Amino acid sequence: MLPPDELLARPALALAELVRRRAVSSEELVGRCLERIAALNPRLQAFVSVMERSARRTAASMDRQLRRVEPDALPPFWGLPMGIKDLNLVRGAFAKMGSRAFTWLWSPVDDVTVVDLRRAGFVIVGKTATSELALMPVVEPEIHPPTRNPWSEEHSAGGSSGGAAAAVAAGLLPVAHASDGAGSIRIPASFCGLVGHKPTRGLLPNPYRHVDTFGFSTCGALTRTVEDAAAMLDVLGRRRPGGADSFLASLSLPPPRLRVQLVKRAPVGTTAPEVAAAAQQAAVTLSALGHEVTQVEPPPATLEEFLPLFQRLAANAPVLRAGVLQPVTRWLRAEGRRYGRAELLPVRDALAARVLDWFADADVVLTPTVPVLPPRVGSFADPSPAASFGRAAVLGAFTAMCNLTGQPAISVPGAQSGGLPIGVQLIGRSGSDALLLQLARQLMAASR
Repeated sequence: MLPPDELLARPALALAELVRRRAVSSEELVGRCLERIAALNPRLQAFVSVMERSARRTAASMDRQLRRVEPDALPPFWGLPMGIKDLNLVRGAFAKMGSRAFTWLWSPVDDVTVVDLRRAGFVIVGKTATSELALMPVVEPEIHPPTRNPWSEEHSAGGSSGGAAAAVAAGLLPVAHASDGAGSIRIPASFCGLVGHKPTRGLLPNPYRHVDTFGFSTCGALTRTVEDAAAMLDVLGRRRPGGADSFLASLSLPPPRLRVQLVKRAPVGTTAPEVAAAAQQAAVTLSALGHEVTQVEPPPATLEEFLPLFQRLAANAPVLRAGVLQPVTRWLRAEGRRYGRAELLPVRDALAARVLDWFADADVVLTPTVPVLPPRVGSFADPSPAASFGRAAVLGAFTAMCNLTGQPAISVPGAQSGGLPIGVQLIGRSGSDALLLQLARQLMAASR
């Protein structure tokens, strides 16, 4: 694991408090982030672009404003550096989306998510790496070298929000914007030892709604603590962290006694023994905390059933230069064009209903986040695009079901094996994000 910067290793909320008290300036924080990015990004490939001049200028302006107002009147993350996944539009920046097809897509505006992040006081320092069109669960596009895991640079940071995860895990950022369409927040959270929360469908404004007509995708964040995850959910949901209706405020309450179902066997592929052991240990911890834990089999769903939906999602993306896309992306899009949305909506609904029926009367389902340890970089290279995607899709075995149903889910650090992190996932009922965050916080506190 890369050695941390002591200041940048602190949680985002703690850093925000330091800025408000003027114990550290935004200029210093942003400057140290930029210096660390310059030193480590050539190895990690967490950022695809760095907006150094505008970030330093914005930080200096924020410090001047801080001297003229009451600190409590400022937005919650005033002056903190932030990275935006390169799937989203940022004013004055290119949006390459991990693809040679979008090399020159420059945006004059912020999308809805970036507007909210600026309103929260963040200083945008750059764009973080994603797989091409966010379709693969590892970040290995053709436009730059692979994104590597700060815990072990021979291994993947996961995807598609792999750049965001690598940036936070390596201490390049205290928190990073991310998005999730089949596990793209939770998979890299698991691989990089972070907290990654996928919100309930419809809870947050969605910049992807015109392309993702199935409602799989949502924005979110990668953080080091559940408290930071709750505060980010407040920001993205346009609530003030710590306010009466905020998710951060809800963490002051412990969760009630819950019915927890443990699933260790992957519905696709095989769960590695050390990964299953991490989920089992989390179940033991929850039981000791007073929750009722029972073990069940995985839901009756297959990759073959889900694949046409994901292929149609890939085909929806507007691409002007389709010939320069990577082979896996071209294959997904070609297959997806065989189906119409109206034809696939009943498939989505039937699969979602089956998963919800399986969820039954549980309050929470506990699973490994990913059934395997972080793979080595290049593990899914294959001359056959179908074979490459099929092997990589195993990483989403436990995560994609929540994108089908719209349920909230969170990955938290569970264990380590051979120096690599292992995450465990908690899945809640739709709308139970506050309860899920409470349980995640309780589990992490008891596991220390």
